[in-house]
Amino acid sequence: MPTLTWQKSSYCPEGNSCVHIAASTARTIHLTESSDPTGAVLTATPAAFRTLLHTLQKEHHRG
Repeated sequence: MPTLTWQKSSYCPEGNSCVHIAASTARTIHLTESSDPTGAVLTATPAAFRTLLHTLQKEHHRG
C-alpha cells in the first residue's frame, strides 16, 4: 500500500478516538481509527463510502 495522507474527521474533538480517512486513488478510500492507525484499515470504493455516510446520517437523524 502506498504512503497515505490521513485526514481526521471534522466531528472529532482533540484527544478522542477518531475516524481517519485517506484516498490513495480516485477509486480507493481507506478508513482507520486514530487510536491504532497502523492497525486495521478498511478499504472501500467511493460509492460504498457514500453509502456508509448516508446510512450513518440517517441513523443519527432518527436517533
